[in-house]
Amino acid sequence: MRPFEADRRVYLVYSAETMNEDAADALLKDLEEPPPYAVIVLVADDLGPLPETIRSRCQLVPFTRLSERAIREEIDARAPGLEPNAAASLARLAAGRLDRAARLLDPESARRREALLEVARSVYTDPEFEPGEAAQRILDGAKECGAEAKRKAEEGLELLDLPTREAEQRVRRAARGAEREELLASLEELASWYRDLVVVAVGAERAVVHADRREVLEQDATTDRLAGAERSCELVRETWRAFEEFNLSPPLALEALFIKLRRELGTTPVLA
Repeated sequence: MRPFEADRRVYLVYSAETMNEDAADALLKDLEEPPPYAVIVLVADDLGPLPETIRSRCQLVPFTRLSERAIREEIDARAPGLEPNAAASLARLAAGRLDRAARLLDPESARRREALLEVARSVYTDPEFEPGEAAQRILDGAKECGAEAKRKAEEGLELLDLPTREAEQRVRRAARGAEREELLASLEELASWYRDLVVVAVGAERAVVHADRREVLEQDATTDRLAGAERSCELVRETWRAFEEFNLSPPLALEALFIKLRRELGTTPVLA
């Protein structure tokens, strides 16, 4: 496919590390002798699985996450009226990603964060805690993001002349991607909350991620919860990794997670 109007055409190959041997061999010729108009970009999370024949013909451009200071400066520029503790907390939660920082500054994202932290605390504060309901609140937040991404994708289609099937696929991909991203981000924040319980319990308050919730953390971070909070943090991280590696059912995986968290941090609920 030659460029239509521009001088160059750019090809993006996502998850390049997942190519099998046949796919890598098929791409090799174009990498060895690319047409003068082509720019081929291979995007990979891990260089290890990529064959040496592929790597040797590419220019490596490593990308790393931004520093917390850089994120904090961007947050201050975008929201100059934000309280210092809140800005510091958001900078840590963004984990070096500007897109996540932008979402955290969005009022709807802030509302979802409040709901998520309520769920995180309800595991050990609510005598009537229900794992299924907790899982559903996480899923509802992800579905909201998916619906918003779908709306934006549909608006973008108005400028494109695409076949109906391709247009529908593009909208579905946008919605699924947004839901998945929000789900993974929610798990990261859930893990960071239980990590903060450990941090505060051992007297390392300066390392707290949720700086804007320090008073609540000091109230919740009892020595009795220290071991359970540490195990809970790892349980959430294991679930995050499982979502990354396997095609899990979100409702079942999240409910199972909250059952385990309840056992670690509170009284195991009576199941019908």
